[in-house]
Amino acid sequence: MNDYIRSMREKIGSDTLLTVGCGALIQDHEGNLLLQRRFPDDIWGIPGGLMEIGESFEETVKREVYEETNLHITKLNLFGIYSGSKGFATYPNGDKVFSVQIIFLVTEYEGLLQKNFESSELLFLSKQGLPSNINTHQEPFIMDWVNDVDTPIIK
Repeated sequence: MNDYIRSMREKIGSDTLLTVGCGALIQDHEGNLLLQRRFPDDIWGIPGGLMEIGESFEETVKREVYEETNLHITKLNLFGIYSGSKGFATYPNGDKVFSVQIIFLVTEYEGLLQKNFESSELLFLSKQGLPSNINTHQEPFIMDWVNDVDTPIIK
């Protein structure tokens, strides 16, 4: 948990907190999407996470992708900005959030793919080979990618 979230939780408890998340739809040279299976929920999603105070969207997504995959993004393109009712979530501990998601499409990166403590698996998967247990909060942008929706998407 980042310092901002921890500080705000001390003040507001489990009430709904507004957060900004940044994620990356990372494609390999064959057009497959990088997904990570996260601990402990055993669900699949894209690399990404929450913005820290003072970070730009680009800094956030680059930091999160590196932390979770060991990949350095060299070029990114805006895929979409997601908000609305699907942005609400309640975590198992009762904490509530409303998250705005800034999603980037990444086709240029460097490094060797390596999982960290958050992931049990990292795989590039085809549109036809995606698992059924996708993170429900990330499903809208993953499905927009699958369906080749015109970008940038603003929802």
